[in-house]
Amino acid sequence: MTSSDFRCLRLDRDGDVLRVTIDHPDSKINAVDDDLHHDLTALFRHLKQVDDARAILLTGSKGVFSVGGDFDWFKTLDSPRRVFDLHRDAKQMIWDLLDVQLPIVAAVNGHAMGLAANLALFCDVIFMGESALIADPHVKAGIVAGDGGTAIWPMTIGPARAKEYLLTGDPLTARDAERLGLINHAVPDDELDEAAMAFAKRLAAGAPMAVQYTKLAVNKLIKEALSVSFDAATGYEMVTMLSEDHGEAIESFLNRRPPEFTGR
Repeated sequence: MTSSDFRCLRLDRDGDVLRVTIDHPDSKINAVDDDLHHDLTALFRHLKQVDDARAILLTGSKGVFSVGGDFDWFKTLDSPRRVFDLHRDAKQMIWDLLDVQLPIVAAVNGHAMGLAANLALFCDVIFMGESALIADPHVKAGIVAGDGGTAIWPMTIGPARAKEYLLTGDPLTARDAERLGLINHAVPDDELDEAAMAFAKRLAAGAPMAVQYTKLAVNKLIKEALSVSFDAATGYEMVTMLSEDHGEAIESFLNRRPPEFTGR
């Protein structure tokens, strides 16, 4: 597996650490579209088979992790078949991520929104630059939080706080995310990469089987939460993606005006 296998991801090695960088060539903010969604789905499937590294570092390029779904792309998800295929891949992506045996350190080097936020939170240890924001703003797009956020946010910060942020889509600063226990470490922007890589190398230096099997054992708890909520949340999301309110959210965003939701 090399960078040539992907269009929107860059792979590099630093000793025993495999660095994966989200780097969409057509988006300065690494927005998720068909190309990036496809690459992320393939990435975690392939990472399950990596045996020549001992840890993974996941980060973004251009000073941003990923802002989540591209609103122009949302407009193309206009049929039950398109929506079904998208969520089939999204489910596989999350479950494959949790089945990656190597420890994954996230270095959130800029805004992480929607799917990107949840991918970071499903990593094993999360570092975040102080200027970055993290949020799951699905509701602002008129759709249900269907990328695993309904499982991982309550697990990390509790149901009440999770609902506060999932029902509003409000962002958290790195320091607030650290204070609430959503992430592990908030660090100065210019120290982020070094700190995250140092921790990844520390994990890579550990006894591989002990580290990997301990991770997989903990991830069974996360899988249990996903089993409870993921299919329900994605099913509801599939319905709302075809709703008038979702269309209104897209049009209001693209035309820079407040949305007027009707519940249809």
